[in-house]
Amino acid sequence: MRPVPATTDQSYSDSLIESALAGAFCGAEGEAPEQTTAAVAFLTVQAARHTGRGTGYVNTVLSVRAGSAVGSCAVEPGALDEDAVRDTVGRSIAELLAHPLRPVRVAALDAYLAATAPHGTHPLARQVRVPAGDSLAKSMARARAVAAITQAREGGRVAVIGVVNSLLAALRERGLTCVPCDLKGGRTEWDEPILEDHAAAIEGADAVLASGMVLGNGTFDEIAAACAARDLPLTLFAQTGAAVLRELLGGPVHALSAEPYPFFWLSGEETTIHTYEAPR
Repeated sequence: MRPVPATTDQSYSDSLIESALAGAFCGAEGEAPEQTTAAVAFLTVQAARHTGRGTGYVNTVLSVRAGSAVGSCAVEPGALDEDAVRDTVGRSIAELLAHPLRPVRVAALDAYLAATAPHGTHPLARQVRVPAGDSLAKSMARARAVAAITQAREGGRVAVIGVVNSLLAALRERGLTCVPCDLKGGRTEWDEPILEDHAAAIEGADAVLASGMVLGNGTFDEIAAACAARDLPLTLFAQTGAAVLRELLGGPVHALSAEPYPFFWLSGEETTIHTYEAPR
């Protein structure tokens, strides 16, 4: 496993970008960020309301392809337009790592790290098949895989930052109590209030399960610091920023569900996620 960046005044993602630009993550073929080009970029707007569920959600994701890998970063709806996406392609990863927009930097870093160390061959990765099925069946299968690596004792309270109703259901199947938290607020499928303040959600928790979206919205470092202050295990379920968060295993991240593109909701066929747990 590659070394976790030392804690500095920089954010974790900025520290990883600095390491990448210094050549720390060159793959077996030695491709540096300056030699790697973003050949494709695309913006995906996904709306879902699973059959049988009373509520739905909308996700917007920026994706960048570098070599054989696709990296992604979640963004707020309307935050990026076609011009920003078009401006990304044809540039070197080094250029994109210095881009003024955080989502572009994160997506480019995610693509580069996944290209230089693919999830499918990583020594710490365990492949988990999400069986073919309708959207709800696949959502629950993914959720149970994530719940299985969430480091919480039976009966414990888990702050779930980035609410996914299937995850709440899967954690409850494990006998865990959930404290739902999301920047959008609102109510869960079971009409429970969703906290908007992650600090309040973490305050009474025994463990934290957070979405990879926290990289894109800039809250990851605050969440990691709050977990470290209370010695709480931090697990990430990441469709976006999965390879970035993988580099933080053994540091602020204790376990990770990495679901690189294509995400389970893009296909009814069998798909794959990769689970990681930091060596203890």
